[in-house]
Amino acid sequence: MNATRSLMAALPFPVLLIGAGERIEAANAAALRLLGAAHPGRHYITALRQPAVLDAVEAVLRDGATRHARYLGRSGNRDTTWQVTIGAVALDTGPGVALSFEDITEVEAADAMRRDFVTNVSHELRTPITALSGFIETLRGAARDDAAARERFLGIMAREATRMSQLVADLLSLARVEQGERHRPTAAVDLSALAAQVIALLDPIAARDRVTLSLTAPEPPVIVPGDEEQLRQVITNLVGNAIKYGGAGRAVEVTLGAVEPQPELRGPGVRLVVRDQGEGIAAHHLPRLTERFYRIDQHRSRDMGGTGLGLAIVKHIVNRHRGRLRIESREGQGSRFIVILPVG
Repeated sequence: MNATRSLMAALPFPVLLIGAGERIEAANAAALRLLGAAHPGRHYITALRQPAVLDAVEAVLRDGATRHARYLGRSGNRDTTWQVTIGAVALDTGPGVALSFEDITEVEAADAMRRDFVTNVSHELRTPITALSGFIETLRGAARDDAAARERFLGIMAREATRMSQLVADLLSLARVEQGERHRPTAAVDLSALAAQVIALLDPIAARDRVTLSLTAPEPPVIVPGDEEQLRQVITNLVGNAIKYGGAGRAVEVTLGAVEPQPELRGPGVRLVVRDQGEGIAAHHLPRLTERFYRIDQHRSRDMGGTGLGLAIVKHIVNRHRGRLRIESREGQGSRFIVILPVG
């Protein structure tokens, strides 16, 4: 039994042995951390408690066939999920049962994320598809000879088609960024020139909404290693959002700093700050803004052409560049989106 205990102690995952009289024979340190009450000599029910695991143990004690069950635990401030394999073993004291626990929390989270992603995409596409189908049916019937209604419906259909096209483009963009996230880009990019190009491109859109765009950047060019098109997308998304949600008749300020030590990077880097004068964002929304399809105001975002993927794309691009994204906002005081990029 001493050899068994030594082997269990060397294992990094929780292991529990149940022996004669349905008492715990041994538990390694990982099992004690997970179960708490799994001390030798105690009845296994006092340690396991969860019905699915207890039923599986009882069945293995009865017929010796290996079973699997799920155990729900807690680690710090987060819930954990464990796949438990329960099998019959021969102990010095007679027949027993061994339980080994595999942490599948991340796998479960990934599965949940995939399910949510499919659900969200389906929901986002259902609305424009339903609208298009309804208008097509109307144009074939009651509005066939109504020129005014036909023009109005065609305008709405065009907007819905544009929404679908933008959603597909953002989904493809997100997929490409995620696919290459492990590979850090190394081409030299002039961030000063890139920011100026984006400002010039978006200025007519800002002028239409009576939004004033400004760029402040140091005199010498700011060069960073990166992917020029992806960094262009970051600046475009952030400035575009600031124009949309900052409010008509207000200003959007883009500030590019000089190269200097950045505590978040533990090395030299640059900060690109996009600041708007909008309504601000409540604190409880801030941690979730970069989640896919997360919107503060669902209807307003859709009405303004948002897909709910822009900040998720920004986050993944910044991660690929080994940078940091910070969002600062207070209600009534506007918002600041800060991209910190390394230069080394």
